[in-house]
Amino acid sequence: MDRSWKPNVTVAAVVERDGRFLLVEEETPEGPRFNQPAGHLEKGESLLEASVREALEETAHHFVPEFLVGVYQWPRPQGDITYLRFAFGGRVAGEEAGRPLDAGILRPVWMTRDELAATRERHRSPLILQCVDDWIAGRRYPLDLIRHYA
Repeated sequence: MDRSWKPNVTVAAVVERDGRFLLVEEETPEGPRFNQPAGHLEKGESLLEASVREALEETAHHFVPEFLVGVYQWPRPQGDITYLRFAFGGRVAGEEAGRPLDAGILRPVWMTRDELAATRERHRSPLILQCVDDWIAGRRYPLDLIRHYA
């Protein structure tokens, strides 16, 4: 067993408002791509804390997680990286206008599911549309499924 390999643990915020979903357009080596506000779990933080932090850093919106939408495992075809994504659904409780966004983030954007599907070739991963479809399908699990021990 290869004990040196570990998946990259990431979090994502799924936010719907008036039929539109909060996304970010970000610069990648493949050019501009769409993603949910998402990023890597940092040492010492809980999954929920990471989702709140990433949403704020990438969109300047205060994300309030209310549900676990799903847990997704995706081995990226270009290389030996596997992502383990915890997607949280919730709402935004305000925005910090003028707050600088993370490096590489071009802009936050609100898109309908159809608009998002029409830009599939510009998605950072197939998980983006899957998370939205799972949200629309009503997949909402209680946050107490996630246990964090400091």
